[in-house]
Amino acid sequence: MEEEEAPSCNDRLPEGKCDGENLKERDNEPTELLDGENGLPEGKKEFVAPAVGMEFESYDDAYNYYNCYAKEVGFRVRVKNSWFKRNSREKYGAVLCCSSQGFKRIKDVNRLRKETRTGCPVMMRMRVMDSKRWRVLEVTHEHNHLLGAKIYKSTKKMGSGPKRKLQSSSDAEVRTIKLYRALVIDAGGDGNPNSNAREVRNFSEHPNQLNLKKGDSQAIYNYLCRMQLTNPNFFYLMDLNDEGHLRNVLWVDSRCRASFGYFGDVIYVDSTCLANRYETPLVALVGINHHGQTVLLGCGLLAGETAESYTWLFKAWLACLSGQCPQTIITDRCNALQNAIAEVFPKSNHRFSLSHIMKKVPERLGGLRNYDAIRKTFVKVVFETLKVIEFEAAWGFMVQHFGVTDHEWLRSLYEDRARWAPVYLKDTFFAGLSASRPGENVSTFFDKYVHKQTPLKEFLDKYELALQKKHKEETLADIESRNSSPALRTRCSFELQLSKLYTREIFKRFQFEVEEMYSCFSTTQLHVDGPIIIFLVKERVLAEGNRREIRDYEVLYNRTASEVRCICSCFNFYGYLCRHALCVLNFNGVEEVPSKYILSRWKKDYKRLYIPDQCSDNVDADDRMQWFNQLYRSALQVVEEGAISLDHYKVALQAFEESLNRVHEVEEKPD
Repeated sequence: MEEEEAPSCNDRLPEGKCDGENLKERDNEPTELLDGENGLPEGKKEFVAPAVGMEFESYDDAYNYYNCYAKEVGFRVRVKNSWFKRNSREKYGAVLCCSSQGFKRIKDVNRLRKETRTGCPVMMRMRVMDSKRWRVLEVTHEHNHLLGAKIYKSTKKMGSGPKRKLQSSSDAEVRTIKLYRALVIDAGGDGNPNSNAREVRNFSEHPNQLNLKKGDSQAIYNYLCRMQLTNPNFFYLMDLNDEGHLRNVLWVDSRCRASFGYFGDVIYVDSTCLANRYETPLVALVGINHHGQTVLLGCGLLAGETAESYTWLFKAWLACLSGQCPQTIITDRCNALQNAIAEVFPKSNHRFSLSHIMKKVPERLGGLRNYDAIRKTFVKVVFETLKVIEFEAAWGFMVQHFGVTDHEWLRSLYEDRARWAPVYLKDTFFAGLSASRPGENVSTFFDKYVHKQTPLKEFLDKYELALQKKHKEETLADIESRNSSPALRTRCSFELQLSKLYTREIFKRFQFEVEEMYSCFSTTQLHVDGPIIIFLVKERVLAEGNRREIRDYEVLYNRTASEVRCICSCFNFYGYLCRHALCVLNFNGVEEVPSKYILSRWKKDYKRLYIPDQCSDNVDADDRMQWFNQLYRSALQVVEEGAISLDHYKVALQAFEESLNRVHEVEEKPD
């Protein structure tokens, strides 16, 4: 360990770090620091106090930040301790303290030099992490002595000798502030808690920054720093505009990352809060798990519904997920979203949320004279047409009959029909995240936690409660699915087969299809072309007024390839076979659902059997983040299994302890 006196901040400026960029897409890294001249009196530049969780690219960066902060506050810095690796002599830890820390050593007490140390406790302890960045681990702020201009001046004089040619003091200071200032500026103010910033800012006044109240930005920053320390593999990015105001934020915690590995095939971009001008401008990225429950895959706060903000959000999210793209992305109808997804996810299927469109019907059509009749006809056109030609004919009749040919909203809907109408989406996989039946809705992840007037600070508190509740629900569903057998309601072999495989909730949904097979009273051949046969299945369905009507469903069956496909496309919409396809299989003497129609994502042991991106043969020898991701996913698997029972818990805990001991043995081996 070493102890040394620190030169002034201007004497240790890092080279080549002067671009002051607003965003760097790095894992677990706070945004770079901002120009200190945003709304402050001329000549006054404030450094935010050091906080646990701050990270710097190098020891020099951290050192210079703390030294310049000390200069502004009015004290000098000393390096109290430094730690070096035994072989390489590479520094990996340090404690910076106030120069008044500690007391004179006994052998120096009788010297004539005046005692200046007071045992001041102020310090900043930091250590280099696996990411090669230096993280602040502990901070003490309260001095036990006077601070002031005298100390400030003595600090300023240091480093003025001829040893090094430097920039002017003002230039160097501005450079340092741009690189290291960690303060995110509040809306309409300068980040100073004593400033007279307005409480609320209207969206229209500042479309290029977040709609925040005073203190919100600091709450965001504090929350992200805390999460970064307490949540392994936590990722966040902050986007700042040219004035240093917070514009966009994204964060993805470790469970969200793991969930994407399992359930990232279909996602819903929930922009309800942003579109409806909630006080919390939230955008949630949501998936569906093996119990049919919504799972969070990431969160963002955006300045507005612009293509630029959405593009930033998706690119940041994509960087967090190592470039993996969803198969299907569902959003509300929004040009900005459409443009951003086309740019960032060009290979994904982008579809519009039908439930969102149906919620807009009263608002958009409610003023029409024959609204009730139009609404009923609209529902029939959307949900009851099975072929494109039927949809086109029914839509044409509707707009002609009710005289709404020129209705702007209906006309725009028709132009976008290939992105939202079920009849056009039969080749798109939705995993149950798209409503294709009347009355279905996709529930938002934070539905019971955020309303229009929920303040941002309150949302940040509720965020963790929501995640804990959702995680508990998933864990309980896992336990229930594994430890109990569902009651069978028929003697159908399909029901027995999948009762052993599916999670409890998904099995209930499939079981309903098995029961409804008895509503299908006729299965006949329409056409035969070699191994391919087209069947017609007739079903009695409940119609308006509790009356029964008969509908026809065409089902294609390929004996050779064991393929079955119904015109209702239940499998692509929900991920399991419909009653019509089951009738055709049963008609042809097939006693088990073909394996290609039993999706692994619905199985009760899915997370046990499937480890995404877990091939150790392809591990990059230099990519520590890849190591971390794969280790975390493997550990999470043990955690999931260990929560099943007390016996499972004891075995999992013992396995972790044994693994840790073996890792320590590797660490202790000589180089």
